[in-house]
Amino acid sequence: MTNPLIDQGSLLNWPAIKTEHITPALDELLAKANEAVAKVTAPETPATWSDVVDPLEQALEKLSRAWSAVGHLSGVMDSEALREAYNANLPRMTQFYIELSQNEALFAKYKAIESSEGFAALSEGCQRIIKREIRDFRLSGAELAPEPKARLKALGQQDAADSQKFSENLLDATNAFALDIEDVSELDGIPSDVVDMYAAAAKAAGLEGKWRISLHMPSYLPAMQYANNAALREKLHRAYSTRASEYGPAERDNTPLIRSLLKNRREEALLLGFKNYAEVSLVPKMADSPAAVEAFLTELAQKARAKGEADWEEVKTFAKEKLGLNEVHPWDAAWVSESLRRAKYAYSDHEVKRYFTLPAVFSGMFRLVEKLFDVRISKDSAPVWHDDVKLWRISDASGNLIARFYTDLYARASKRGGAWMDSDTTYCVLPDGTVRTPVAYLVCNFSQPVGDKPALLTHDDVTTLFHEFGHGLHHMLSRVPQAQLSGINGVEWDAVEMPSQFMENWAWNYDTLKTLSAHVDTGEVLPKELFDKMLAAKNFQSGMFCLRQLEFALFDLRIHDDDSTDHADDFQSVLDNVRKEVAVVPAAEYSRFAQSFAHIFAGGYSAGYYSYKWAEVLSADAFSAFKEEGLFNPATGKRWVEEVLSRGSSRDAIENFRAFRGRDPSIEPLLRHSGIV
Repeated sequence: MTNPLIDQGSLLNWPAIKTEHITPALDELLAKANEAVAKVTAPETPATWSDVVDPLEQALEKLSRAWSAVGHLSGVMDSEALREAYNANLPRMTQFYIELSQNEALFAKYKAIESSEGFAALSEGCQRIIKREIRDFRLSGAELAPEPKARLKALGQQDAADSQKFSENLLDATNAFALDIEDVSELDGIPSDVVDMYAAAAKAAGLEGKWRISLHMPSYLPAMQYANNAALREKLHRAYSTRASEYGPAERDNTPLIRSLLKNRREEALLLGFKNYAEVSLVPKMADSPAAVEAFLTELAQKARAKGEADWEEVKTFAKEKLGLNEVHPWDAAWVSESLRRAKYAYSDHEVKRYFTLPAVFSGMFRLVEKLFDVRISKDSAPVWHDDVKLWRISDASGNLIARFYTDLYARASKRGGAWMDSDTTYCVLPDGTVRTPVAYLVCNFSQPVGDKPALLTHDDVTTLFHEFGHGLHHMLSRVPQAQLSGINGVEWDAVEMPSQFMENWAWNYDTLKTLSAHVDTGEVLPKELFDKMLAAKNFQSGMFCLRQLEFALFDLRIHDDDSTDHADDFQSVLDNVRKEVAVVPAAEYSRFAQSFAHIFAGGYSAGYYSYKWAEVLSADAFSAFKEEGLFNPATGKRWVEEVLSRGSSRDAIENFRAFRGRDPSIEPLLRHSGIV
């Protein structure tokens, strides 16, 4: 019997992958990878690119692809059996990669290549890979003495287990809650299509004639925005804000995991000779130092403060004068804000949503990308992991295949929350001249279609889709021959969001929205009058939103940027103090945001959440070039592909930006774009 995790084609045979395949596949692929490592590190093996780097990359590619596929399925098709298989293999996979990153013989080979006469003859990209690998060996502790090296390895293994458990706890806590409603009058104010969705959820749970609200965002958010029932909102808000904390079962409490991660990260930094973990995190990023990040965030907070305070005062005034609320509680904020938006701009998110059917949005987004970047997007077919999943292909103007990508768009209990892009394969040119075609995943958590109607997207959903497709384009349009530098591989973490946030701008262009809107009942495109209201409201509460993001970023930075403590025991106090400094919207006393902050405790953004704001600076400035030269100017689109999207990490991100923009980035376009100035 063949094992689809070993016998990999250009596309994986997803339905054929069973949990019983995972351990045998990793047994074989790890053995082959270890053989390759032994061969390239043997004393008799010449220290050359063709004898060390190429064969090692090829040997590791199959292993990393198989393990990535298991991780992908864990994120989108979680089950008890899959979770058990994943967690059983996580320690040894972590051990393999840590040992590889600390392998002294391999480290010596890379240093020997760098110091050899042949180094100068290597391409600029190959030289870049060698230098970066040497840097990463040092960051992994390859130069440490045996005892601290072993300790660093143990810490890395514990971190991997803690992060996975954090993610599992959050998903389990989210799935564990359901609010079942028996009287539809309790749902007063909530749009009818959302009420229908609640009824369908209840029916699926065997509760015909009732309505079920969950903590998954497509279910939770509309209730918080539209429900006139304050008690309902409070109950949902408390459940959402205390997920995976001490307010729930001990086995799902992420607090001990946060403490473990913070303690371990600080110890790792000290072992490597750094003062704190933030310093370690920033070595491969654009930012020069934690102090520079702190200065950037505090400057932005100061500039956004006045707008944020004005936004919140407007909410409180409206609540008191129009809704009879003398105090706006945390569970009231979204409801009052949506009521204010409707009163101020005479439209609602629900009204807008009816123009954005999923088929129309996809069609329009594809046409925009085809126009901007001179590509073609069409349906493809292959076995997939769930009936909701679709496969697409990107071709050039002559029909030649450039890339493929899967879309998995609807929320379900087996899928972790949020939206993301990930990769299966990366563009590269193999030593024999064969071109490897990139394959990506585009994953979201939109509301399922109800009845015979297509799925409806809020404008925020549309923006999210553009964002994730921007990541996908960055990965799929790469033309860097070395896989290590291709696509999103190696791109500085504080720049990797630039192409995705850049794409969001198109979701605010009427000529674009006309092509991707079709009313669910009439097929009518989004009216200009409604768009004008949306545009007028574009920066509605932008000060509050900016300060909220800065709250997250400063909390992340400060729990990792401290020379004297790990903050394992007082991280909540750090968050409380950051809120006092920058927040204008009060948090509930019971709020346990950190316990669900998966970006930094399970998603790779530790000491790097500021990246979202820095990337906004880059993306807003980049988009201003299209405003200056013509929004649909093919020459500008071509330059964006050639200087940014196709470059991967073959150049520093700042060099890509300068090549496209002709200068260093400016913060002013972001401030104007956000309505802060």
